[in-house]
Amino acid sequence: CSQASRSQSRKSPGGGPPASRDRAGWAVLGAMRPDRASGPLVVGGRSAGARVACRTAAAVGAGAVLALSFPLHPPGHPERSRATELRLPGVDGIPVHVVQGHRDAFGTAEEVRAELAHGSTVDEVPGTHSLERSAALVAAVALTRLARF
Repeated sequence: CSQASRSQSRKSPGGGPPASRDRAGWAVLGAMRPDRASGPLVVGGRSAGARVACRTAAAVGAGAVLALSFPLHPPGHPERSRATELRLPGVDGIPVHVVQGHRDAFGTAEEVRAELAHGSTVDEVPGTHSLERSAALVAAVALTRLARF
């Protein structure tokens, strides 16, 4: 599913405060998995959606998080770190796997790796925050990681 801003072709995620995005994520999850089918639940998203997945993983009973292009900080502002959100699942023993573009202005794979909890991983792929030019590789990496969860 896409956040409202993505489907309305807005560049910035907007969508209100994080708590409202988190509630929207829970609603989507409930609609998609009402019977809580067997197997581990992996929550994930790209960019702002990755932040939502990290903040809500424990509350929804996730076994893992798959974060594509986690926005560790605004471009050019590493002092405004969102590392606390990235580390949240690890507090509850939930592993996070990040797929990050080599030239991501929102945080490099090395910066992200330095902030992750033990048991979490990062795969670096060619490209920027959008991951558009590496879509096939991102899909292959994500499927490989999902198979391990």
